[in-house]
Amino acid sequence: MAKKPRLPLERWEIALVKAMLARGRYSDQEILAYFTRPTRSVNHRVISEIRTESKHKAVKAATDDDLSDYLATWPDIDPATGLSVRGDELLIKAREAMIAAVHTFNGAGLTFRAELFIVTSVIAWTYLMHAFYRREGIDYRYKNADGTVKKTTSGEDCYWELGMCLRHGRCPIPGGAVKNLEFLIMIRHEIEHRMTSRIDDAVSAKMQACCINFNEAIKKLFGGQYGLERRLPIALQFVTFSSDQRSILKKASSLPAHIETLMDEFHNGLSDEQMADPDFAYRVVFVPKLANRKSAADLAVEFVKPGSEEAAEINRVLLKEVEKKRYLGKQIIEIMQAEGYPKFKQGSHTALWHALDAKNPANNFGRDGEYKGMWVWYESWLQRVRAHCQEHAADYQDVAVDLHA
Repeated sequence: MAKKPRLPLERWEIALVKAMLARGRYSDQEILAYFTRPTRSVNHRVISEIRTESKHKAVKAATDDDLSDYLATWPDIDPATGLSVRGDELLIKAREAMIAAVHTFNGAGLTFRAELFIVTSVIAWTYLMHAFYRREGIDYRYKNADGTVKKTTSGEDCYWELGMCLRHGRCPIPGGAVKNLEFLIMIRHEIEHRMTSRIDDAVSAKMQACCINFNEAIKKLFGGQYGLERRLPIALQFVTFSSDQRSILKKASSLPAHIETLMDEFHNGLSDEQMADPDFAYRVVFVPKLANRKSAADLAVEFVKPGSEEAAEINRVLLKEVEKKRYLGKQIIEIMQAEGYPKFKQGSHTALWHALDAKNPANNFGRDGEYKGMWVWYESWLQRVRAHCQEHAADYQDVAVDLHA
């Protein structure tokens, strides 16, 4: 359930209420009607506190012109959500920025879609976090050592960037979603300062998770009516891809070395549980489906309830056919060294796979990785390497060990 705001009226609204009271022609009920909106309600006690100055005494009344302008444009609301354009500006901007990010990525004819999505989605999340902290009464401005508010070169208040919002102790975003955003922020910093070629395929799972996480967050924090699922339908595709075509496309789109290095470093810092968290990277597999009923034959996407028998069967098939456990060469070497073969090094591994023609697809020891020039090994190769080390233990151990002792 979305939480009701703690502060019923903002400072600029209090100033307007004082101006309305000064005019003397508005009842409390009429004033309440002007300042009640879907995201919050205002009661008579608030108006009474302003009238008697038991609270908000320091706030000056708005000018007569400011009040007239407000009344002339009331109700100034966003037609799609019913949000106040001024009072809920941060929330409106958050939704619009994420909608723009998705529309941009789904738009035909664009080359650098991932970069555009990442930059715009970070803006969306920043507005969303600012809206949350503002509602909670948490000051999200940077402070100087003396406690004064830090200013920009143009004299404006300096507000937290997204990274700072995520590090605050009251951040309401789940850990997996935070890791997802930290990853995208890292990529954004890199593309801001260096030229990149296409990275769409390499980060697509993270971008999908970013969208879903945002939608869940805005609904949880502010209400289900602000979800984006009705605004952003499923994207239609012109083609399907076989696994061979997909592999060719991945090889053709070379990932910049500096981006690949950053991604590897980030991923190596995550646990298996964090890597598998759908809040960090959301992966789906589409399989052709024949409908059992004519009425369902036009359903392009079917959602299966987690934990159901059908979901378990899909999981068994996909895990068997698609998601074999994979290892990088250095991981194979590290595992062998940890098992007591410290002399098994890069050269040993390279010589072994060459001797056994292990990269021949017919041997099913591994396959091409996600990026050009990358190779990943299956569990079967790990077992073969382990057997080799056991057979030649004297060559790879520091001292001779009796394996049968």
